[in-house]
Amino acid sequence: MREDPGAVSVPLSSGVGERLAALAGQRPWWPLVEPTPRWIRVRIGGELVADSRRALLHVQYGPGALPRSFLPTYYVPAGDVTPAALVDPVEAETGLTAWAVAAAGLRADDAAWMHHRPPPPLEALAGMVTFSWREPLTWFEEEEPLLVHARDPHKRVDVAASSRAVRVEADGVLLAESRRPLLLFETSLPVRYYLPAGDVRVELVPSQTRSACPYKGEATWWSARIGDRVAEDIAWSYPSPVPENPRIAGLICFRSEWVDLTIDGQRLERPVTPWS
Repeated sequence: MREDPGAVSVPLSSGVGERLAALAGQRPWWPLVEPTPRWIRVRIGGELVADSRRALLHVQYGPGALPRSFLPTYYVPAGDVTPAALVDPVEAETGLTAWAVAAAGLRADDAAWMHHRPPPPLEALAGMVTFSWREPLTWFEEEEPLLVHARDPHKRVDVAASSRAVRVEADGVLLAESRRPLLLFETSLPVRYYLPAGDVRVELVPSQTRSACPYKGEATWWSARIGDRVAEDIAWSYPSPVPENPRIAGLICFRSEWVDLTIDGQRLERPVTPWS
């Protein structure tokens, strides 16, 4: 699954993690731990392995204070975890216990862990359990399944209709031109310009790539022929975004790290992000 440039959304390599850490470094309060009022559950194959109304939210971006933590996640008290679902424990010198998760005839190796001596300011996580976000595990807030990682309540995703003149080019070829974009503003990330499909000037070919974002949903990707080359995965769209973000449904967003954007006659520098 490819990372979605519209959000921090997938397991990270160390290089991407370092870039995300640099972006998140603009927020001096992380890493943090705080209680959440949300009912948190984890399932494997439809069977509950954790069920908690006492979860703690841990917010961290990139490798840092707590090993294995890259993105926001929840920790639950050990008493809210089905004991039989945690099997084959492995003790690490770092003060961490890891387990495989097995239930409903399924098994996920190295899919749950506990920190016994987390550093300040994360001491409240000691003895609590968290889980991988990989399949076949599924996380829920209340009755809603979560995508990729926990949603950070300190992060905003705002969408605003605009009449800015947006021009998208690559290698001197016009890809799209619009006076009716929706601008998506997401904390610590560049502005994304979502355009009506009718304002795209090149043929977009569906890609096999898919990605997911907890703030927007599941994205499909598009490639385009530019001159004598095919630009793979140069744009994405959300056919059915999450209910909190319906306005971008079906609109096209070009990867601004790979194209030239001109906004109201002014050429923008290509942003440097984990997806550059």
